[in-house]
Amino acid sequence: MIEVKKNNFFFNEEVNTCLNNIIQNKSFANGYIFYGAEGVGKRQTAIEFIKKIFKQSSPQENVEEKITNNNHPDFLIIEPDPILGTKNSSSSYLEKRIKSGSEIIKIAQIRNIKTFLGQKSINSEKKIVLIIDAHLLNEAASNCLLKTLEEPSNGIFILLTSKLNLLLDTIISRCQIVRFRSFSSKQIKSIFEDYLNTSKLKINPKLKFEDLINSSNGSPNQLLKNIEIWNDFSDEIISKLDSPIKNNLEILEISKLISEKLEIYQQIYLVNLIETMWWRKTKNIGLVMKLEKLKNFLRKNIQPRLAWEITFLKISREDIQD
Repeated sequence: MIEVKKNNFFFNEEVNTCLNNIIQNKSFANGYIFYGAEGVGKRQTAIEFIKKIFKQSSPQENVEEKITNNNHPDFLIIEPDPILGTKNSSSSYLEKRIKSGSEIIKIAQIRNIKTFLGQKSINSEKKIVLIIDAHLLNEAASNCLLKTLEEPSNGIFILLTSKLNLLLDTIISRCQIVRFRSFSSKQIKSIFEDYLNTSKLKINPKLKFEDLINSSNGSPNQLLKNIEIWNDFSDEIISKLDSPIKNNLEILEISKLISEKLEIYQQIYLVNLIETMWWRKTKNIGLVMKLEKLKNFLRKNIQPRLAWEITFLKISREDIQD
């Protein structure tokens, strides 16, 4: 998986100023919520923030390596678990699980936080708990976390979420919100050009860079994922997806290929890109609405191949001007 490599992960100037002031003044709140769209650097920024906090209290320790390897004794990371089955150990697991909609953060994981905080700090003044995708807390886990936040402790909580409305209001009220804004097209282009200078990534010449930018929703990581996904397709397939498909046989063929070749999260990214390209060519709101419905079906993992077929067939019956 491609990752954006920058010397400073505090992309957003407002976030940079806020977090640096907190570190310099040691004015730490009990809880923080890093809120913003997916792929805008919340996790990377949180890790850098945590490293800086630990370096203040133990500058001689090898904090960088310990945090990177997740073996720092005063650091605990909580991530959603699959409702069924076991974790996939592949590098794309984190992407798959979030888009499949079949994961939650369970109460047992939050209870583990109480045990963790109940132990004396070893290398730092405070222990730090990082909760990935906090909006996936189930009801019992949310209530348990609330009680933990209310109790005096030696811990700092950092919750990451792209869906603030799914968190309990009482949890939100006990945390300081750090807002991550989506990047402008100019910022994404700059980040992307920096990445191209240090990578071997190539863009298929049949794809417009403008479409890639517009389909990224202000997220550099999504832009790179879109490119990865698109580059996986043959030129023949790319040419078929360049405009709404009219031929029924081609619709069935490409729907089969997409559903078999791509994971659900990749299919959703692909819909975003197709939506951008087809809107530029047709300016047809009905077409966009059909593609939005397709994304909803994919998020619920409801017969993906059939969802693609039905959507493309419905679009093919409309009088669309390219």
